[in-house]
Amino acid sequence: MPKRTMPLDHLKVSNAKAKEKEYKLSDGGGLFLLVTPSGGKLWRLKYRFGGLEKKLALGAFPAISLSDARQRREDARALLAKGVDPGAARKEQEASMLLEQETFEVVAREWHSHFLPQWAPRTAEAILAMLANDVFGEIGDKPLAAINAPMLLAMFCRIEARGAAYTAGRVRGLCGKVFCYGVATGRCERDPTTDLRWALAPTKTTHRAATTDPKEVAPLLRMLDGYQGSLVVRCALRLLPMLFVRPGELRAMLWADLDLDKSEWSYMVNKTKTPHIVPLAKQAVALLRELHPLTGTGPYVFPSARTNARPISDNTINAAMRRMGIDTKTEQTGHGFRAVARTILDEVLGFRPDFIEHQLAHAVRDPLGRAYNRTAHLPERKVMMQTWADYLDALKAGAKILHFQAAGE
Repeated sequence: MPKRTMPLDHLKVSNAKAKEKEYKLSDGGGLFLLVTPSGGKLWRLKYRFGGLEKKLALGAFPAISLSDARQRREDARALLAKGVDPGAARKEQEASMLLEQETFEVVAREWHSHFLPQWAPRTAEAILAMLANDVFGEIGDKPLAAINAPMLLAMFCRIEARGAAYTAGRVRGLCGKVFCYGVATGRCERDPTTDLRWALAPTKTTHRAATTDPKEVAPLLRMLDGYQGSLVVRCALRLLPMLFVRPGELRAMLWADLDLDKSEWSYMVNKTKTPHIVPLAKQAVALLRELHPLTGTGPYVFPSARTNARPISDNTINAAMRRMGIDTKTEQTGHGFRAVARTILDEVLGFRPDFIEHQLAHAVRDPLGRAYNRTAHLPERKVMMQTWADYLDALKAGAKILHFQAAGE
């Protein structure tokens, strides 16, 4: 007759001493205490499922008492009675708990660190700042797998409501990259930003031909520098990429609006009816000083060839580009230099998107919905404009070209 196993009691468990080899103290029903040579006391449950003998860890004594271990044994028996493997159920539960800890901010910072070596330092800083300013406070503490399209739409709409439609689009793109990284690493099933492709208000933009690849911009700049026409048009062609204002604003530039000693150009933006300041890099100041003896007696910096009372025409810059063999329908337009600057300043030189938007004279608003004044971020924009002019000079001189790369790619 087999020896009957006597159930354990608290005293037996507490007094169990370590031996040279590990040993078991059985409590019955498959539950036993495993005593290790180091003195550890581990609860284990032996059971059969699918014809196989298995073991399930139930915790360590004294954190898990004898009564706790017995309750866990009964819970496992209840699962077995339903045809569920308690070991597999434990793994699913642990995986679910892990996913709850994988919040958007945790995964986003991991994604950012993963791609950090591929970005310029300023680009990496700008991406993290945008996530911190517009995303982490809204959904940063939510499990990645629990975030859905309506949550994201509410967040993007709040960004749009402060007049930052471009930023809303950028944030949607960054969130999409975080979700794609989450899918690839098993933190979520899909990217919910794809459901919002047509949910955000489109920005009112007219797409004009523009190349944003630095290796294509370099020869284009050299072509503009080599223009053989009048000095007035040649200076306009050289200033437009450097200042990336609207061509209509450049052609209407007034000497009265320029302060070359302060390296600033101040004027009223027709499109938004707001005052604007363009910091002038030293290269721009040198060009304007070169042009001043020729046109400085009249009001316009770039007067018409026929009369000083009118500026050059709307079509002058694009016509000059066409004469140099540049296709303004498929390659580049004067207005397209704004897209060139926006892309490279962000993706290559790493300047903050809000600095770029201010310099583009877009209707940027602060978090309270108020329009920024013309001097907003002026010191930072002066640094940006000088860096931009130096970068264009380096491209023209044949310096090593930095290829831009969208965040997360």
